[in-house]
Amino acid sequence: MRVGHAETGWLEDRGKLFSSKCLKFFAVAWSSRMRSCRSIVLRTAIVFRKLARWCLYLVVGGWAGGAWLGVAVAGNSQLATARPEGADVILFVNGKIVSMDDESSIAEAMAIAGERILAVGTAQAVEEAVAKAGGATRRVDLKGQMVLPGLIDTHVHPPGAAVFEFDHPVPQMDSIEDVLAYVRQRASVLPAGQWIRIQQVFITRLRERRYPTREELDAAAPHHPVVFRTGPDAVLNSLALQLCGITRDFEIRDGLPGKIERDPVTGEPTGVLRNCSRFIKYQSPEKSPSFEDRVEALRALLAAYNQVGITSIVDRGVGEASIQLYQTLKDRGQLTCRVFLTYYVNAQGRWEDIEKGVRFAREHPLRQYNPWLWLRGIKFFLDGGMLTGSAYMKEPWGVSPIYSIDDPEYRGVLFVEPEPLARLVRFILENDLQPTAHCVGDGAVEALVAAYVRAAEAVPLREKRPCLSHANFMTPEAIALMAQYGIVADMQPVWLYLDGRTLLDHFGPQRLRYFQPYRTLFDHKVIVAGGSDHMQKIGRRRSNNSYDPFLGMWTAICRLPRDLSDPLHPEESITRMEAIRLYTINGAYLTFEEHMKGSLEPGKLADFIVLDRDILTCPVNEIKDTEVLETWIGGQCVYRFGDSSL
Repeated sequence: MRVGHAETGWLEDRGKLFSSKCLKFFAVAWSSRMRSCRSIVLRTAIVFRKLARWCLYLVVGGWAGGAWLGVAVAGNSQLATARPEGADVILFVNGKIVSMDDESSIAEAMAIAGERILAVGTAQAVEEAVAKAGGATRRVDLKGQMVLPGLIDTHVHPPGAAVFEFDHPVPQMDSIEDVLAYVRQRASVLPAGQWIRIQQVFITRLRERRYPTREELDAAAPHHPVVFRTGPDAVLNSLALQLCGITRDFEIRDGLPGKIERDPVTGEPTGVLRNCSRFIKYQSPEKSPSFEDRVEALRALLAAYNQVGITSIVDRGVGEASIQLYQTLKDRGQLTCRVFLTYYVNAQGRWEDIEKGVRFAREHPLRQYNPWLWLRGIKFFLDGGMLTGSAYMKEPWGVSPIYSIDDPEYRGVLFVEPEPLARLVRFILENDLQPTAHCVGDGAVEALVAAYVRAAEAVPLREKRPCLSHANFMTPEAIALMAQYGIVADMQPVWLYLDGRTLLDHFGPQRLRYFQPYRTLFDHKVIVAGGSDHMQKIGRRRSNNSYDPFLGMWTAICRLPRDLSDPLHPEESITRMEAIRLYTINGAYLTFEEHMKGSLEPGKLADFIVLDRDILTCPVNEIKDTEVLETWIGGQCVYRFGDSSL
């Protein structure tokens, strides 16, 4: 039986202690009378460190039946000396295998046995290891192609994205006219009085960079209620406002955050609602997918992830229905991505309901570790969004025609105040679950970090790995505390590419100094991983948001927003190897699985991909167009370019 990190944290701590003591011993020897043997000492120290790590893996990985008998290390080669009984051995040679181990080693050969990696290193060393293990069942010539660990997207919403177009195809919308054309088209096929909804077409990505107005939506569909929804915010036309009872005299009286934007002269609602979706009485006219429809759509989406090299995902915000979908695919043997689940709780709800949600996750059978499907986290919302003008900022947003903001003191929306926030994260941590929150603005980031730091008085925070989701606007103070307390983050580089131009025009360069500051985070040794926040459609570039990890890597390296010629704070760029780390070993660390996946090392799961180009040496602008030739998960090929049989 395999066990999760939370149950074996003491093993990892002792493994690290053993490793550090070995290095300390040799450091002392270095500084005394052994200066003439420096190279020997260093190599021996590395050997001891690798031995410590792999001895730890032997215990934590729980390898079945004691089939993996030991580990030998020779130079840069990492060799397991036995294989699981009856497992096929596949030998991969003549490749550029980027291991993403501690030394970022690059090997030329790799062998896998069953679902695990048997050996990685030079061709000769791996051949010898395979021979000792009984010989190869199959030999694959990589023909010089690059191999990476399977990629990990640490922020997706697959169940909803998979069925977003179940009723009808939704076109790409790049302008207000595109939006209005879609509204007119829907009005032509729907009976009068039925709702028309546009979801997650972000104003930062429209050519005009503004919301459609109430009047424009009225003209496009005078006899249909229309809602243009982006994140927690929305624009309604006149009929929709009328049906929802949002008039000139309407007031928010439920004690929850929110704002109705009004014309400063007439006092009439402009149609813009901030964090007021609870007042929208939308009724869907679209056909609903059955359970089997949803299962099949989810299976197809996971296969699409495989096509861009994704082998593991983190679903940031599941309910019971989504859990059932994943469980069904797992039971049928149809999961082609490993899935880490975070259960959603409404942090603005009653405390009794929050407790119930946390305990549901803690007591769920999937809380026990399984490398395919693991429920381990809790997600809630702390602020609004930068794409909608509601992220909670330290300083006012400023009056903005882009975001329809007319209040010079407006700072965005914070959903949970400091005291209940501190109580919430402590409760989650005490129940041995990983908390994360949607936090976009620097005010929200600092509030969540402060709540985590307060929880450190009661729980060992670093080993719990509390997380920030998005964390686009950061501060040096927040980053320093993250480094000190072991707080991690899942971030979305592609947002810089898609939204950087609009954000720069609104905020100016100074307020964007710590926008997605990857260089600073890496330099402070804060573990941050890459994700997409994919929520709509299937397709590496037509999806919203794009789940293409190579576009994400390119963005983190170049920091060049779409439609701009100059990078946004290039001092925050990271190297190509670090960009790969964002989507591999760092993602595994976020989900407590760095001892199981995220790098190509003996004993780890055989999750890897083969690329059509060398992204460490190709022209930098070609990185974003990388194609995946093969995707392997657990020693099985689940995708091969041009092969429809998989």
